[in-house]
Amino acid sequence: MTLSAKQRQALKTAAHHLKPVIRIGQKGITDSLIRETDAALNAHELIKVQIQDDDRAARRQGALDLAGATASTLVHQIGKTFILYRQNPKG
Repeated sequence: MTLSAKQRQALKTAAHHLKPVIRIGQKGITDSLIRETDAALNAHELIKVQIQDDDRAARRQGALDLAGATASTLVHQIGKTFILYRQNPKG
């Protein structure tokens, strides 16, 4: 899903007060982490994820990999935190 700049800004604003509900640790992106992220996206549509990798490129790739694995959109990434969005098909 491609977001316009206006949609992306609105989602960033909506996510500002959110706390990270998913944390990616040393094991990286596992099947159970993907399932947990999928469940969180089904429940909330918009979530924050925190990744503990110190390498900037690895954090970016991890965010893109998780977004791809959950069919969600990477809205924004800053530091070790990124925002994922997936519209709930139920409405």
